[in-house]
Amino acid sequence: MRIGVLSDTHLHSVTPLLRRIQEEYLSDVDAVLHAGDVVSAEVVNFLDHGAFYGVHGNMDPPDVRGLLPPAQIVELEGRRIGLTHGGGSPSGLEERVMQQFPDVDVIVYGHSHRPVNHVRKGILCFNPGTATGFSRNGEHTIGILELGETLKGRIVVVEDS
Repeated sequence: MRIGVLSDTHLHSVTPLLRRIQEEYLSDVDAVLHAGDVVSAEVVNFLDHGAFYGVHGNMDPPDVRGLLPPAQIVELEGRRIGLTHGGGSPSGLEERVMQQFPDVDVIVYGHSHRPVNHVRKGILCFNPGTATGFSRNGEHTIGILELGETLKGRIVVVEDS
């Protein structure tokens, strides 16, 4: 199973860049996860085709908060995925989100706009970075999780068009 992972889109509407990300990187995945700071219900509705799981972040307005929980555990292919946005300082962010989900295989989070893909204490910690928001190095990134006999995450740099 392949899962497309987004976070920190920070979009008030569906943009050409988001449409391109959907077409080029997400059209063949089995599910899509969004780790918060979507910012627009229009974007949630655009992504919500088939298997979509999302959470709201600290920048999401009330209408998005009404659509998405603050955190959830998603079970796919026998794997438990903790999905949250995170909050506060980037320093210690991973430790804080790990405390939210003591019994999962993967923790997907956002907030920092910095990609993360490593195993810590037997849990895959995965932050796709920012798909369309502000990035210190100017790169936009998404993630791909592969669930099967093994569990793999991959950070994908969204190429400029």
